[in-house]
Amino acid sequence: MITDDFNCARYRSGQTAGHYESYFQRANHPTRARAFWIRYTLFSPAERPQDAIGELWAVVFNGDSGNHVVAKTEVPIARCSFSNDRFAVHIAEAKLGPGVLVGHAGSPAKGITWSLRYTGGDRPLFDLALERYESSFPKAKALVGVPLARFSGTITLNEEALAVSDWVGSQNHNWGSQHTDGYAWGQVCGFDDAPDSFLEIASAKFKIGPGWSKLITPLVLRHRGKEYACNSLWQAFRARASYDYFSWRFASRNKLAKIEGEIHAPRQTFVGLRYCNPPGGVKYCLNSKIASCVLRVTDLSTDRTETLQTADRAAFEILTDGTDHGIAISA
Repeated sequence: MITDDFNCARYRSGQTAGHYESYFQRANHPTRARAFWIRYTLFSPAERPQDAIGELWAVVFNGDSGNHVVAKTEVPIARCSFSNDRFAVHIAEAKLGPGVLVGHAGSPAKGITWSLRYTGGDRPLFDLALERYESSFPKAKALVGVPLARFSGTITLNEEALAVSDWVGSQNHNWGSQHTDGYAWGQVCGFDDAPDSFLEIASAKFKIGPGWSKLITPLVLRHRGKEYACNSLWQAFRARASYDYFSWRFASRNKLAKIEGEIHAPRQTFVGLRYCNPPGGVKYCLNSKIASCVLRVTDLSTDRTETLQTADRAAFEILTDGTDHGIAISA
């Protein structure tokens, strides 16, 4: 059951089917437009298991200066381990497990080094209805292992130490045989006036011959002790959404509530990353962790609407084939 082994690796050593698998941790500064994103990844190209590698990615976002630091390291699969029966990841000397992440990305003399611990948080959150995790559609799966985790420790940027104290974020796990053809993904780990509320949302589209499918938008909101799950396949198809490189509008509902919102980030808050796709080719990830979000939650039993917002604590990613976004690809 996915609820029992949500953080165990799905990859099997030597498998010929293409596969990617990522564990990413991210958090925001309590009061400033600063954030980090650290990703432990396995990439295995289809029919070439001997070329599988581990990857370490790290980005530190600085919305005050506009100077975002990006680092990446690739490691042969022989120097990596991704446990199938517990949450334990090693990529060279870097490690990740319950409550701890330690590692370095970049060159030995220049890059990003981290030594962090995380505590607290909420129970796991599943982006999809549980039966979707054992099905062939969608090919990419994702979940939040620890929503609202609190991170503390040190991140060193090119020998400059950044103290991390009680930054709120999440520990996440995703995997699949190929990347989704195109998507917007968003997450809010605490709104400005609702620090215990958590939003997870994606809008995905798929290539069908020469065209594209309708956007499919699963959404889960935890707010005031309730979970509003709009993540069944039927709800995801019925939801309304549209996005471009820097803005995203969405609306969904279940029997309890109607949820509408916008996520936005200007070009200068993004970094560009290149993701290899297991079947071949590359995708481009436009990645910001200091986006804004406005969310309107209408209780359908009372018709009362509450507005949640954050100025710079939202995660916002776009996965695209496009190259006309004007964002430099940094790694």
